[in-house]
Amino acid sequence: MTSVTINASRLSVMAAAAAGVLAAGLVPAAAQQPQIPQGWFKACSKQEDVDICNVQNIVVADTGQMITGISLIELKGKVNRKVFQVSVPSGRMVPPGIGLQIDGGKTQKLDYVICFPDRCVAETQLSDQLVNSFKKGSELTLTSVNFQNQPNPIKVSLQGFTGVYDGPPMQQSDIEDRQKKLQEFVTKNNEDFAKKLKEEQDKAKAGN
Repeated sequence: MTSVTINASRLSVMAAAAAGVLAAGLVPAAAQQPQIPQGWFKACSKQEDVDICNVQNIVVADTGQMITGISLIELKGKVNRKVFQVSVPSGRMVPPGIGLQIDGGKTQKLDYVICFPDRCVAETQLSDQLVNSFKKGSELTLTSVNFQNQPNPIKVSLQGFTGVYDGPPMQQSDIEDRQKKLQEFVTKNNEDFAKKLKEEQDKAKAGN
């Protein structure tokens, strides 16, 4: 039993890592830049004797920083588990957790389960009731509290969720294309940052 529990936790964390692709803070990029894939998408893979399907939505700021990452994870096989996870940037107040509200309904608290240097992850059981609420709803509001004790509500559209959740996963080629676009965006931001930093350094040297 202990071994299965550890595997389930480890696999959940591995799945959650997908939501942290753009978690690192990035500086504003130039006007011409690769586009970030938007909206809900579904990716499935196999880890050891467990099939993992993850329905995700990653909300990214114009600067390239991840604002909120949503994952509906289902593990089947040697481990059977359904998990709903929300990732937010680090620097959050831990006790309040993350508030989940669907349209104008009651707010549900999600407790943090782990924090990485670049993000914190809150988790709860993925129930059929929660999935059905997503399918019937039009908008999610996810609210975390930053280190200044200020709430940061983020709204996420549920448009297209039902089709993605009930439909087939993305093909490997589409996943690779999506990852490529994300990587291109990150690389472009890093290049712009390095260029801007060099320009500032050159100006500072010239000033001396």
